[in-house]
Amino acid sequence: MTATMAEGADSALWNEDLAPTAARDRTWDWRSFAALWVAMVVCVPTYLLAGGLVSEGMNWWQAVMTVFLGNVIVLVPMLLVGHAGAKHGVPFPVLLRSAFGTTGAKIPALARGLVACGWFGINTWVGGSAIYVILNALTDNLFAGSPLPVLGIDPAQTVCFFAFWGLHIYFIRQGTESIRWLEMLAAPFLILMGLALLAWAYVTAGGFGEMLSAPSAFAPGGAKQGQFWPTFFVSLTGMVGFWATMALNIPDFTRFARSQRDQIIGQAVGLPVPMALFTFIGVAVTSATVVIYGEAIWDPVQLAGRMGGLGVIVALAALVIATLTTNMAANVVAPAYGFSNLAPGAISFRMGGYITAGIGVAMFPWRLMETAGDYIVTWLVGYSALLGPIAGILIADYYLIRRTRLTVEELFREDGRYSGNGGWNRAGIVALILGILPSLPGFLANVRLVDDVPGVLAVLYGYAWFVGFGVAALAYLLLARRG
Repeated sequence: MTATMAEGADSALWNEDLAPTAARDRTWDWRSFAALWVAMVVCVPTYLLAGGLVSEGMNWWQAVMTVFLGNVIVLVPMLLVGHAGAKHGVPFPVLLRSAFGTTGAKIPALARGLVACGWFGINTWVGGSAIYVILNALTDNLFAGSPLPVLGIDPAQTVCFFAFWGLHIYFIRQGTESIRWLEMLAAPFLILMGLALLAWAYVTAGGFGEMLSAPSAFAPGGAKQGQFWPTFFVSLTGMVGFWATMALNIPDFTRFARSQRDQIIGQAVGLPVPMALFTFIGVAVTSATVVIYGEAIWDPVQLAGRMGGLGVIVALAALVIATLTTNMAANVVAPAYGFSNLAPGAISFRMGGYITAGIGVAMFPWRLMETAGDYIVTWLVGYSALLGPIAGILIADYYLIRRTRLTVEELFREDGRYSGNGGWNRAGIVALILGILPSLPGFLANVRLVDDVPGVLAVLYGYAWFVGFGVAALAYLLLARRG
């Protein structure tokens, strides 16, 4: 996309990647958005959501309903925030300037970018693990070795991780258009592979009756009797947190929409329905592993390694493609724009992508995936405490303060109407802090930085996204109207 700097725009706030989308670049119809979501939904982390809930004690329908409800909830802010991109053609970091100021906007943009870096690392680890399993399946575990010091993974795992990482670097170098055609080509293939996996489980386990027979651990006499609702609400917050990332930076994509109708229909069709389908596949197959292997195998990479034969190669090749498509769209675009926003004159979208890839490695993503509890409670719920307040502030500002009206050229001026006080909108910054504070004690206890917190604060952490969203939105409205 080539753009000319608007008259009066400051070079410290503008580059071609951050500029408003020109009319000729608004080419995405509803099918484009639906395909984008299918390609992102059908991925290993989505499968891990469902399987993780089963391993935490839910039966199949409890897990499916938890995931489905979480996605219906997060679709609402997704469409609301996406409206701004489709109407004004600006990406997420630029939209933030309205609520946080031209300088203050860098804080939530960087926070969103760092979360995406963590997801980038997780997905890259999953894809590299798939390659590692393929190699060992073909060579009778020739590449299995002892863990390396510090890293905690063996040499072959390390090489596979960086090989898959290098594939991302290629697409980052090719730019955003390569991401689009990758998503469009992969979407139908990924759906077919998911259905094929479900068919394998159905045949091997002897039908859906056997497949879905694993009972809930929360039922009377179960190992977790009476503990369903606390687990459900924490898990629901995790499910909302799963796509809370995209609920924020969705303007990065909707800015290319032909109309509001296209982005609304495309997302409504592309997110909840495929998510429900793939969730059921994950739950059903995980439940089937109890019958087939005598244990719940919630990691599809481990499952593929147990399958053996040609199936392991086909299954893991599909996993590599699924992981790549999700990672490029969901976890490269947002931080690339975010890092570009820090210094538009020095950091392009491409350079922002390279920075993302580097941080994703430095976060040691395999540590986050050690248990289902760490994945859902620590990672998903933890960052939702940060992203919920940002979403609340954005929606309050755009709909209740601005009434969806923005003077776009002013977003690129250091002395414009959105510059705040020296580049800082104090209402946005203070509201962000207030939105995070209620969940902070519970998070610190969960990562074992403090020994214990009062019970009410531990409960609030289980609702982190919702609490942060509500507190920050209300605080911003009061502060902004008073100011």
